[in-house]
Amino acid sequence: MTVEELYSRNVLGELKFASSRSSGPGGQNVNKVNTRVELRFNIIESQCLTEKEKEILMIFLKNKISGIGELIIVSQSERTQLGNKESAKKKFFALIAKILTPAKRRRPTSPTKASKEKRLENKRITAERKTVRRKTDL
Repeated sequence: MTVEELYSRNVLGELKFASSRSSGPGGQNVNKVNTRVELRFNIIESQCLTEKEKEILMIFLKNKISGIGELIIVSQSERTQLGNKESAKKKFFALIAKILTPAKRRRPTSPTKASKEKRLENKRITAERKTVRRKTDL
């Protein structure tokens, strides 16, 4: 699944944002302005995800999900609340897209003729090296 597909499902309507005091960059501004943004997305009650997608997210994101099924993403790297909000949204969409994108299946291959010959040549060189190290009877 791509980020564009998530946007088309209107996931933005289900996101909740809360702000609080940040501990990140910003100097004295950090002490006065709520720049830290916390994004919350309730996976269980989501209308834009299928049941299968919800199950997958619950399995892969179990450490980031609260007891009531909310995915929580925090951003405090920017100096402004708007910058942190955008950063949190990017993190959210990247995370969801990465998890819901099916992994490519590995297509098994066999070794090439050149790779077999190279392996045998290396074995021959190693064997020669070891025979030279042996003690000789005088």
